Amino acid sequence: MLCFIVAAFAVATVLKARANEMRAETAYPPEGQILTIDGSQMHAVVRGQGPDLVLIHGSSGSTRDFTFSLMDKLAADYRVIAIDRPGLGYSQAIDNPSIFHQAELLQKTAAELGAFQPIVMGQSYGGSVALAWAVNHPDSLAALVPVATPSLPWTTPLSRFYKITSNPILGPLVIPILTAWVPNAYVNSEVNAVFAPQSAPDGYAAHFGPGLTLRRSSLTANAKQRAGLLMEIQTLSKLYDQVTVPTELLHGEADTTVGASIHSIPLAPQIKDANLTTLPGIGHMPHHSAEQAVIDAIHRAAARASLH
Repeated sequence: MLCFIVAAFAVATVLKARANEMRAETAYPPEGQILTIDGSQMHAVVRGQGPDLVLIHGSSGSTRDFTFSLMDKLAADYRVIAIDRPGLGYSQAIDNPSIFHQAELLQKTAAELGAFQPIVMGQSYGGSVALAWAVNHPDSLAALVPVATPSLPWTTPLSRFYKITSNPILGPLVIPILTAWVPNAYVNSEVNAVFAPQSAPDGYAAHFGPGLTLRRSSLTANAKQRAGLLMEIQTLSKLYDQVTVPTELLHGEADTTVGASIHSIPLAPQIKDANLTTLPGIGHMPHHSAEQAVIDAIHRAAARASLH
């Protein structure tokens, strides 16, 4: 009897997970174009005219994090390219999801779109990818804008959630349950937690699409990326003297997700001529909570790179 109940639950979970994924993808289809880069499908949204600017989203995110507000404002002055990182949004997952491989794939995606030396702005995990881009492909960007970015090794252990979801045995068992049974309202509350001490802007969660984040493929990709980040940062952090482009760092002083005192503040002296702007009272999402400050930093980076 117990075996029958377990089997029935497993079947119901898979069916409900699949239905939830289809519902999410119907409600939130790709906003841009799909390109094939090194055999992988990459989703990119392009808007505006002017100097090229690439935007790289953080963990559990997608291009929708930028198309909510920031992208359209930047499109008045730049040709803005927002790219889904591998495995998230509508970009295909890759076997080696390190920040270094992701940086290479995003750089090639930008080049395919004609952006050979863009300004590169990355937020949170996306900022780590942007730093890897600047270190490993220094001739393929004009300036760098890391926002609330993990950049130096930390001591906090990986959370239990990511330990479970990134585990090769437990992950495939737990992730379908999350996709099937976790309500979007829970994801919305987690979104607000990331914005703390601010709140998410009105309409953000509805635009962002919680169901996209809860897809099995997205949860799996995000967990693997998050589990490997510390080791990759340990490698990357020894190479910041190789960053040669104008760099504008931004970090909220009230960020408890990625602490400024652990990351951007000690990072700034390690990058030649890096300019650090700290934002009093601002949490982990300055590109929403202090949007104009982020826009101003991008303008400064463009001016320093002689693009304006």
